[in-house]
Amino acid sequence: MTAKYRKGFVQRDSVEREEYAKVPSASPGEGKERDGAENLLERILDRNNLNRAYKQVKRNHGAAGIDGMTVEQALPWLREHRAELLQSILEGKYTPSPVRRKEIPKPDGGVRKLGIPTVVDRIIQQAIAQQLQPIYEPLFSDASYGYRPRRSGQQAVRQVKKYAEQGYTYAVEVDLSKYFDTLNHELLMELLRKQIHDRRVTGLIKKYLKAGVMENGVTTRTREGSPQGGPLSPLLANIYLNEFDQEMAKRGVKVVRYADDIVVVTKSKRAAEHMLESCRKVLEGKLKLTMNLQKSKVVSLFSNRNFKFLGCCLGKSGRGVYIRVHRNSLQKAKQKLRELTDRSQGRNVRMVMAKVKEFIRGWIGYFYIADMKRTLQRWNEWLRRRIRMYIWKQWKKPKTRVQNLQKLGIPAWQAYQWGNTRLGYWRVAGSAVLSRSITNEKLALAGYYNFSAQYEQIRKLHLCD
Repeated sequence: MTAKYRKGFVQRDSVEREEYAKVPSASPGEGKERDGAENLLERILDRNNLNRAYKQVKRNHGAAGIDGMTVEQALPWLREHRAELLQSILEGKYTPSPVRRKEIPKPDGGVRKLGIPTVVDRIIQQAIAQQLQPIYEPLFSDASYGYRPRRSGQQAVRQVKKYAEQGYTYAVEVDLSKYFDTLNHELLMELLRKQIHDRRVTGLIKKYLKAGVMENGVTTRTREGSPQGGPLSPLLANIYLNEFDQEMAKRGVKVVRYADDIVVVTKSKRAAEHMLESCRKVLEGKLKLTMNLQKSKVVSLFSNRNFKFLGCCLGKSGRGVYIRVHRNSLQKAKQKLRELTDRSQGRNVRMVMAKVKEFIRGWIGYFYIADMKRTLQRWNEWLRRRIRMYIWKQWKKPKTRVQNLQKLGIPAWQAYQWGNTRLGYWRVAGSAVLSRSITNEKLALAGYYNFSAQYEQIRKLHLCD
């Protein structure tokens, strides 16, 4: 079944449980293969599994695919076509739509190519992933932390720290060139068939791999890769690189991997140089991937300039090894705060502070594992000064500034003097007059987020877990 049958729309992202409850699920015996294979496809198309898949896709939001169907438009489409859709999948006639190409700029100047499936394809992929995850989860290595239940990037960084405490002071940073775009389809299907005995399911997955990419109205066939953007892609990527994890485990090599971010730790520089070549042989020879030899390198784990993993690096003091936020990550965050508090944007200052709060809470939520108390204290003072500068700019006219300063408790003569000053915004924002008038307490009442204090609370909460 092609995208054409979807009558005007081709797939979407929404359906309440009570609405989806009307979707006929496949009966346990229906479509069972004669060779005695598992009824995995029936489990994938089970009503409860589809309900969970729909809800997850809805929570993830996401853009429309090539059909233009949005999450909100999925419900009426599924009401009309659900029986036909499920029957076509059971009979092996369903043909996924090509993904829509979207390019996301990368910090290093390149672009990350995403492939956005249609919403209906996202629901089906999610349903497949939900049934495959329990099959593969016990087979995955403890070295793998990305896109797995109850595992996180923070845990991966902490594991690197643990190895450093055990004397593993050198690392091989492995960089794969366009990993998601270069997965070998034949090898991936071979790996899938080892565990998935329902050939209808492997056939459906193969159709998704071969669905193609539409860019500027032109569809291109996909001969390799699993485009980032679909719910199934992270799981397939983990299945593929699990071969690398297991091979390294057999050799007794210490690996920490988060998706395609790989760190191999050793106790000497010489051993690390040897491991760099060993990794290349496994990844390029066995898995047919391409290592970026310019970015893949041997580094000291305590080199803030060179070692970076998931935005973090390590430090060492008399108290032992600790996690730090890498300086590039700090610079990127501070630049974002500059943009959010740009005094030329013309927004109400409360809106500005709300945006800052939203960003900084998410940022701390990720980097809470790092020791950065002093950094955040400095940022707090700097950001308050940025907010005062923003407010000063909004007051604009000398008359307004004089009046507002007086309202905030500044004597008339001093308010007049500062209201008519020719000093620049930044100089005025750092003056004692603005600190006494636009106090920290007043900023807090207006919505300023004291992220330095929040960091301490979040850190204590997580470290107690």
